[in-house]
Order: sequence, then structure tokens, then C-alpha cells
Amino acid sequence: MDDRLAPGDPAPDFTLPDAAGEDVALRSFRGRKVILYFYPAAMTPGCTKQACDFRDSLADLTDAGYVVLGVSKDAPAKLARFAERDALTFPLLSDPDLAVHKAYGAYGEKTMYGKTTVGVLRSTFVIDADGKVDKALYNVKATGHVARLKKELGVA
Repeated sequence: MDDRLAPGDPAPDFTLPDAAGEDVALRSFRGRKVILYFYPAAMTPGCTKQACDFRDSLADLTDAGYVVLGVSKDAPAKLARFAERDALTFPLLSDPDLAVHKAYGAYGEKTMYGKTTVGVLRSTFVIDADGKVDKALYNVKATGHVARLKKELGVA
């Protein structure tokens, strides 16, 4: 349930619907670097902060050759409302059965407020142009994560 990926592992391929219901396949980004991030729920405070940080850094990330994809278990209609409300201009993908979350180890046990629960682990993966995991970051914080990621990637 929570097998984790490590740098050098092949990134599990997937096809998921985006906010408009159009299929997006990871393999369609071969030859480009991808930042794939998993978040618990659209329109919640932490997830909104994280998404807006990616939105505000999108030009820098794109200039450095990265594509940003966000994944949650939310339905496409909710993702569309989230994207519209917060002017998110990168693809938000729907994984309602959590199959892709599980393939990336972004679903499993976590501790919140001293209690162990099972749920989405806020995680980010940097995938290289050949489809291999370059970075696998688990249990990241919503606030400040994008700035730290940009620093690690050497993106101004």
C-alpha cells in the first residue's frame, strides 16, 4: 500500500482525466521534465496554498523545462471549480480510485494530530525526460514546499 519510489526508479505510467475530462497520459511528456504532485483535496486551505505556490512559480518552472501536474482524488468537476477559482493554469488530474496515488506510494498511513490514519500523503515527484524518478519527496508541507523544491532544482 505504501511502497515508495526512489530516484532512478521508472515513473509509473498513467492516464487520468483532467479538469475538463480530457485524458492526460504521463508518457505524452517523455522528453520533458515533469513535476508530479499529489495533494489530499482541492479547495482546502493547505492544498490551495500549495497549488497557488505552483501557479505563482509556473513561469520559472516552465522556463527551466518543467511541466507541472497536480493529482488528487477529486472529480474533474471539482478540479474545474478549483482551477477557475484560483486561476490555476497547469493540469489538475483526477484519480478517484487512488490507483495512481498507490502506484507512487502517495497513499498510506500517516499521523495527524497524534492519530494514525490512512490517506493521501502530500508528495512530489520530479521525473526526468526519460521517465525516471529524479526526486521522490514524501510527506511534504503545503507551505514553503514549492520554494524549497525550486531551490533544490536550481530554478530561480
